[in-house]
Amino acid sequence: MPRLMKIHLIMSKNVKDQQPDSFENVQETLNRAELFINDHKSVISYAVIGILAVVAIFFAVQRFYLVPQNNKASAAMFAAEQYFQRDSFEVALNGDGNYAGFLDVIDDYGMTQTGKLANYYAGLCYMYTGDFESAISHLKKFKSKDITLSSVALGVMGDAYVELGEEAKGASYYEKAAANAKNDFTTPLYLNKAAQVYEKLGNYKKALALYTAIKNDFAMSQEAMNADKNIEKMNAEIAK
Repeated sequence: MPRLMKIHLIMSKNVKDQQPDSFENVQETLNRAELFINDHKSVISYAVIGILAVVAIFFAVQRFYLVPQNNKASAAMFAAEQYFQRDSFEVALNGDGNYAGFLDVIDDYGMTQTGKLANYYAGLCYMYTGDFESAISHLKKFKSKDITLSSVALGVMGDAYVELGEEAKGASYYEKAAANAKNDFTTPLYLNKAAQVYEKLGNYKKALALYTAIKNDFAMSQEAMNADKNIEKMNAEIAK
């Protein structure tokens, strides 16, 4: 009999010999599970009911509270958005006495999606009025699935940190903004901002890497127009 066939027969025999034990183990496990369920019926029932109750409450809150509140927040924020578009940032923040400002919307509807968006607008308003710490505070509270808005929020935080003299931290936020959603507009914009900060800090190798990335990966962007000049400048600085 060929050797491979003998090995196959031996292995088959071993498997067959082990099967009764395996079935016995499975049966024993099932019996234990059944005993556990029988012994803890009430606890399991309460746990299941609790989970179902939590799920039901979640959807009820979403449908009957958060959605109506979000609609109210959108209506309340309409005037503030109009003031923002007209660059009336103080009025957009605080309201005009008749209509709410972004800060009012945050206070009254902070749990809603519109309330979170109000933090974004408030952050920009504070940035434009020179209150950089408040800008950072509000932008950090802003969360969104909109990749463009979330990228801009990170970039504006970078601007705020640079204005506060925290250039390295600002550069790190520019890099986060660039990586948040790679595209031909925001990515080269924030890569360039980061490179300029690193250049100012004397980190020419880091700046060179970012200018090179702009040239190679975003050749059609506005920032790429000066990439060769910036790369040459960084190489000259590194060679000194």
